Amino acid sequence: MALNQADFNRLVEEHGAALYRMAYRMIGDQHEAEDMVQEAFRSVWKSRSRYEPERGDRAWLVSILRRRIIDRWRKRPPPKVYAEDQYPEVSVRGDDPFRDEYSDEVQAALDLLPRELRETLLLVVVGELTHQEAADLLDVPLGTVLSRVSRARVRLREYLEACAKYR
Repeated sequence: MALNQADFNRLVEEHGAALYRMAYRMIGDQHEAEDMVQEAFRSVWKSRSRYEPERGDRAWLVSILRRRIIDRWRKRPPPKVYAEDQYPEVSVRGDDPFRDEYSDEVQAALDLLPRELRETLLLVVVGELTHQEAADLLDVPLGTVLSRVSRARVRLREYLEACAKYR
């Protein structure tokens, strides 16, 4: 069943904000995150003939967004992960529309996580995918997703506690 204009508009309305939050946390720049979401929805529209309504909409959209972000990283790699004892000064260009939800310290801590931990955590927490949907998207076992999310949360907590000590 092909995706029609009304269903496309519904997908944008229902999932656009969550996709933006995920893109913003993966990229760290408001304008580039907007571009990534726009590219993802452009891809959705181009591939509308392959739309499968029985498949979870959010998981499908996140998988498309993830591919767009990976394509971007191939062109311009994400910032390098710093050694555990180094804490970079991070600034976010423009206003962070989620400044009440995430501080610069949280974004800096996310940037310190290895890519697979950060990506898995963002899929589950920000992308609001179930652990099984994230496992299917990443093509890894469910236990791997559970482990990555747990390790990511522990490391985030450690990074944030260390940042708090230096204030």
